[in-house]
Amino acid sequence: MKYIEFDENKPYDLILLGRVAIDFNPMDYYKTLGESETFKKYVGGSPANIAVGLARLNKKCGFLSRVSDDRFGDFVVQYFDREGIDTSHIRRCQNGEKLGLTFTEILDEDTSSILMYRNKAADLALEPADVDEDYISSAKAVLISGTALAESPSREAALKTVALARKQGVKIIFDIDYREYNWKNKDEIAIYYSAVARDSDIIMGSREEFDLTEQFIGLDGTDEASAGYWLEQKAKIVVIKHGKKGSTAYTADGKSYTIKPFPVKALKSFGGGDGYGSSFINGLFEGWDIMDCLEHGSASASMLVASHGCSADMPVLEAVEQFIKEKKGNMGG
Repeated sequence: MKYIEFDENKPYDLILLGRVAIDFNPMDYYKTLGESETFKKYVGGSPANIAVGLARLNKKCGFLSRVSDDRFGDFVVQYFDREGIDTSHIRRCQNGEKLGLTFTEILDEDTSSILMYRNKAADLALEPADVDEDYISSAKAVLISGTALAESPSREAALKTVALARKQGVKIIFDIDYREYNWKNKDEIAIYYSAVARDSDIIMGSREEFDLTEQFIGLDGTDEASAGYWLEQKAKIVVIKHGKKGSTAYTADGKSYTIKPFPVKALKSFGGGDGYGSSFINGLFEGWDIMDCLEHGSASASMLVASHGCSADMPVLEAVEQFIKEKKGNMGG
């Protein structure tokens, strides 16, 4: 059953709004940040990673954000251009805002941490005036990253995008993407997360992220209660992730579909969610069954945690399908 219909006449598959940053991942593994001396630079930020992932899966993506007016801003725009992502609506900051910097710490395959520098972050300087109705209407769907709601004027730009998407019949994907940086308190998180979730066609997040979203709703904290509530709103698909325990997609007809991760020797414990998101969304655009979407999402997630980078290591479709074939062969189907 096809749970969501996209307008196939639109020139863009997905326009993403939100965080783009610079990631520095350590080359000298299994040391603390204080001990690490060598890092490799990547374009990062969850929506940026998902955009790259979808572009490599042959989807046409655009991006709405702001970047710093410096060499790092050049690096992001040029990288997106090479990946085939439209950058016509990425604006340069004029008041000294800088791209967020993310330093990652890989202590072992199960223990990683992230240190973000996001004071006057460039992506949070996105203004409502930067959001163009014609651009929004040119896409089958928009993706709102939850970090875009952390501060003004970015949060107003995100809410304007949601309103225009609803007006134009464009589907809305909400990737909750919680990061503690820039938020003032949990009340603020719940207010803005729930406002976007109520207008979204697809909601994706971890158990923790749904708990933050639902603080004022009075649910019992179970996946079934969360899915039931949001499916009674506008959502057609609700995906709740539990890391190594797997993920479940709940659909508007009352069904649920669960998948476990593909086993891999992990290098790091971050980045998998963005690989998951890109391949799962790609499956929805292709009209696949939900289990096929979940299988490709889970495979991409496993591939990403086994790699050093995030955006740079997003796989093409052939690599995902070969990975699934090999793993199923090893596991006996």
